Amino acid sequence: MHSKQTVKYICEKYSSGNCYYFKQEMITFNSWDDINSLQWGRKRPITKATFEKRKEEGYRTVEEYIEKPPAVVLPFHK
Repeated sequence: MHSKQTVKYICEKYSSGNCYYFKQEMITFNSWDDINSLQWGRKRPITKATFEKRKEEGYRTVEEYIEKPPAVVLPFHK
């Protein structure tokens, strides 16, 4: 179990209205005392309920707004 300082909860909001929720934990490849060895681990999917619960408990939460242009549709002719 990570502490409030070593975990963050992320909400990625897209212009389409979709929201995706993730948990990201701080990891080290050497020692917790070596600041240069600290980095954020892989984002793991979580539920909206978990995100809201952790937000109420005081964990670090981040809301990111992702702006991507729509896909280009290429016509294929036979």
